[in-house]
Amino acid sequence: MLRFDACSPPLAVLATALCLATPAHAQSGDPIKIGVIAEVQAIAGAATPGGAQIAADEINAKGGVLGRKIEIVTYDDHSSSADAVRAFQRAANEDKVSAVIASYISEVVLALEPWAARLKLPLITPGAASNEITKAIHNDYEKNKYTFHGYLTSAAQAQLVCDAAKDLLADQLKFKSAAIMSEDAAWTKPLDIGYEACLPKTGLNVVEHIRFSPDTTDFTPIFNNIEAKKPDVIVTGISHVGVQPTVQWKNQQVPVPMFGISAQALSPTFWNDTNGAAEGVPSLAVATPEVAVTPKTKPFASAFKAKFGTPPAYTGYTGYDDVYIIAEAIQRAGSTDPDKMVTELEKTNYEGTIGRLAFYGKDDEFTHGLKSGPGYITGLVFQWQNGKQVTVWPQAIAEGKLKFPDFVKLSQ
Repeated sequence: MLRFDACSPPLAVLATALCLATPAHAQSGDPIKIGVIAEVQAIAGAATPGGAQIAADEINAKGGVLGRKIEIVTYDDHSSSADAVRAFQRAANEDKVSAVIASYISEVVLALEPWAARLKLPLITPGAASNEITKAIHNDYEKNKYTFHGYLTSAAQAQLVCDAAKDLLADQLKFKSAAIMSEDAAWTKPLDIGYEACLPKTGLNVVEHIRFSPDTTDFTPIFNNIEAKKPDVIVTGISHVGVQPTVQWKNQQVPVPMFGISAQALSPTFWNDTNGAAEGVPSLAVATPEVAVTPKTKPFASAFKAKFGTPPAYTGYTGYDDVYIIAEAIQRAGSTDPDKMVTELEKTNYEGTIGRLAFYGKDDEFTHGLKSGPGYITGLVFQWQNGKQVTVWPQAIAEGKLKFPDFVKLSQ
């Protein structure tokens, strides 16, 4: 049965659409259930169940898997590790799901990882980034092999940001210095280590490094501190926040441009959420609605918008891809036996919406992490310009050039 903990008005469009979905019943066809544990009230998490449902609908329209329908069972974890663990236990013990797609929050996934091991239930994250997720698998493979990292690790994201910074900032704009501004979270610890290591290699000297509480509401002193150091750019690592620092950056007329990762900026609603203060804000992403990262990207984005009234956030793309990955693994295994599923998930070689998806092996540093680089996921950088997400890097898929608001000074 489709479960949704937030089915009372007022609701977001996506939540409303999911609440109106027709429930399926195990006794009428013995469906293969996939649990989706998501932050449905959060900007970055709300798209996950929708993306998963579209994939299930497509698979079911073609006959399902092993002659069985795919049923998506959705749980709202309210951005809480404790709620997520309870949902995971319920998914395994009561709803008898065959796999779980869970959370864009690293702390939540790290809390679920031991339960995936204990209950022997395959778990894929559509958005969490912390290297600690794959580290646990690498360090104790037999115990933790049931967890798969279905998104770029923090280390991979740091390197992609640096690659883009070299091309767009150091080489083109001749920037020489950077300030790192990251929220204090599990995923940003390895991200910041990566920034500290790779930014100087691009030619950007790190002159300040600030880690702030995700509960911060006033960024004025942070921006004042950064501005006093006169960096050429602020390189960000933010996810739980996004609207507030962006609005204050605009209102305070901070003359330093922002770059890096702003997960909330990936949401198609971010422009309206910030009342246009997002103008000039770039971010690393894996897909946008108007760029054909693969032949599947734009058709999925169109289908999502048609169903839910808005383009998907990044977890919509990955949630969609993850259902196909799971379905193909079950098809190849000929079974929902978890150990057989793990064996087949490890063989994944699937062209998704964000690139070619394959997992690192048990002997690799990032065991069960998604492979990145040429031939796999290469990422992109978009920038909010005139209310649209305009891809500016890499050049092969760029829709426009990087440009900043008039209050930003391109040389400090």
